[in-house]
Amino acid sequence: MTTAEQAVPATTQPHDPLDDPEIAAQVAEYLRRPYTVCMYYDDSEGDPVWMAYVEEFRGCMSHGDTPEEATAMIREAMELWIGGALEEGWEIPPPKEHFPEYDGRFRVRVPAGLHERLAREAAAQETSLNQLVTAILAEGVGWRPVPKRD
Repeated sequence: MTTAEQAVPATTQPHDPLDDPEIAAQVAEYLRRPYTVCMYYDDSEGDPVWMAYVEEFRGCMSHGDTPEEATAMIREAMELWIGGALEEGWEIPPPKEHFPEYDGRFRVRVPAGLHERLAREAAAQETSLNQLVTAILAEGVGWRPVPKRD
């Protein structure tokens, strides 16, 4: 064996922090939280891809040829990012509060005739004025409620 060969360390298999059952259980717990995953189409360099990243986890990103593939890949990237951070003893950031300044209430003044027409329509549909106006506003902006995750 030459001196140069002695200086080169033997290669080892990459270590997967998820091999530790305790870390894997903690990772699963973190993945149940509502972290912010962002996705965009990137055709700026070479082949176009769908990029995905987690806002709360610096450097946690992935990509895929389709949005579905990018979603699957970012999930795997999150597992590895969280597992590595736990193994190193780093603090895992909490999910962002997405709408802390909005409590679901606002006041709006409408002409008396519109108020009457809305109230009559609500009565005709056997619903409250608030529910009717919420449905009309949601339809107007194309908003749908986000289903709750386990």
